[in-house]
Amino acid sequence: MTLTTTPRILIVAVAALLTLAGCASTTDTAAPAATTDTAVETTAATSLTITDPWVKSAETGMSAAFGTLTNSSDTDINIVSAMSPAATMIELHETIEDDSGAMVMQQKEGGFIVPANGSYELAPGANHLMMMKLTEPLVAGAEQTFTLTLSDGSTFEFTAPAKDYSGANESYNK
Repeated sequence: MTLTTTPRILIVAVAALLTLAGCASTTDTAAPAATTDTAVETTAATSLTITDPWVKSAETGMSAAFGTLTNSSDTDINIVSAMSPAATMIELHETIEDDSGAMVMQQKEGGFIVPANGSYELAPGANHLMMMKLTEPLVAGAEQTFTLTLSDGSTFEFTAPAKDYSGANESYNK
């Protein structure tokens, strides 16, 4: 009789252990799954800022935007184009002296280069964003939005208030 009881007890004990093992909590000793890094992708635009931006007020025609662009990175930033709902066309302009000694504006070949850890000034009578074919009057105090496109394809957006200003009346060198 002892021989038949032992296998039955053994079967009952194994079944009980299996049942208890299924109810027991388990601890995962595997390494935790890697989390997705949600850090912002670094582009030239993340290193660009502008201080004291402003736009020359104007009723129609052309105007210009100014300010100081600053690059906080260790790499030069190349601004290749600009756009704004305030004008149908914007060119990156420089002001140079022509053969007759007059100061004239012309499109800046290659765009604006904001040096690594440096700044680039947009000022009346110098480099600026030339706004052509204004879509509406630029009234003093009104904010205008601009988007600069950089050579890496990233964009930098800023707003600038319009100000009354009587200077910056250079000729356009076509």
